Amino acid sequence: MSTQRVFVARLAGCAVFDPAGDRIGKVRDVVVVYRSSAAPRVIGLVCEIPGRRQVFLSIGRVGSISTGQVITSGLMNVRRFKPRNGEVRIMAELIGRRVDFSDASGTAVIEDVAIEPNRLGEWSVSQLFLRKPKTSASPFAKGPTTFATWNQVHEHNRPGEAQSAEQLVATYSEMHPADLANTLLDLPQQRRIEVAEELPDERLADALEEMPEDDQMDILDRLGDERAADILDQMEPDDAADLLAQLPQGRLEHLLELMEPEEAEDVRMLLRYSPDTAGGLMTPEPIILSADATVAEALALIRRHELHPALAAAVFITLPPFETPTGRLLGVVHFQRMLRYPPHERLGAIVDDTLEPVPATASAAEVARMLASYDLVSLPVVDQAHRLVGAISVDDVLDYLLPDDWRSHDADDRPGSASSVPTQGAAG
Repeated sequence: MSTQRVFVARLAGCAVFDPAGDRIGKVRDVVVVYRSSAAPRVIGLVCEIPGRRQVFLSIGRVGSISTGQVITSGLMNVRRFKPRNGEVRIMAELIGRRVDFSDASGTAVIEDVAIEPNRLGEWSVSQLFLRKPKTSASPFAKGPTTFATWNQVHEHNRPGEAQSAEQLVATYSEMHPADLANTLLDLPQQRRIEVAEELPDERLADALEEMPEDDQMDILDRLGDERAADILDQMEPDDAADLLAQLPQGRLEHLLELMEPEEAEDVRMLLRYSPDTAGGLMTPEPIILSADATVAEALALIRRHELHPALAAAVFITLPPFETPTGRLLGVVHFQRMLRYPPHERLGAIVDDTLEPVPATASAAEVARMLASYDLVSLPVVDQAHRLVGAISVDDVLDYLLPDDWRSHDADDRPGSASSVPTQGAAG
């Protein structure tokens, strides 16, 4: 993505282009969510497409942003945009708000907001353009302007106001997904749904992936189909497929229709396999490159912060096409092997073609034996034509092999805790 600071008022009205260079609409607004200890995070853009229809473009599907144009990196869902609780539109809601300076030097009005990506590519509010009250009695005079960061100002709160679900969500913003899932499950049911409604799609998806299926279903049922489809878009395809497989066929198809086309296609492919097989447990989005790609290109891909660590351990080399199902699988290049070669080395020269892939029909137990036998964290999964259809990682297998209630076990039940260490003389 572009590393340029962008002011939202200037971004509004800019053209939006697809990866082929065709104009598909224009920017109307930027959507952010508040965080407890950091500036609001950008989650997407509101775009106007032909027919004056406003749709939501997730920030994850934006390839670059500048003051002149926005380029998307994939398909756009054309379902009409509806703002949700916890989401704030900068143009419609944030610009024009009055704020107090944290140093008690007075008040100001927000006239523009700058957004900027960090080194991981996550966009957030970086600066506010503020106008202070005017000091002249002239009707044509304007107050002085200044810039401030988010932590240099604060908005008004009513005294004695109870903590809202929105404020509660802000306190959860930095939690690990597994901890967030446990925290949600500890809340009373109604409060749990209120908080789930306020959580950004990505955060709620991460938490749902860590919950038992019954709790996942209960939350999604109460959020409504459109929000449920957005949550499923953000989940890992294999987790989304596992959840959808529990639904009646009619609702399953309805949710797939509401999902982003690319995400739905991945989930449909996984649903074709039995849930206890490599095909049903795998992810269809491993890192795939050609034999002509270089070590530098491979390392750049595995540096992506959103990539699961197990999938970042290796890249898969195939014949074209390079999206699943690919051309014939040629082999694997492991991360450690790449570090031993110069950046310009071709992957085809260092590929490991001795690792046997697993067929999509292999059982979870068979995959677990292979991972343990060869000390691997992931394995390629192929179809009958030896085309790569996905990769299965050790955590995918563990999630399946562990008992359904493993997340609710007390700390004393974990391996290595005092109650599970064998006493001397117990053996024999």
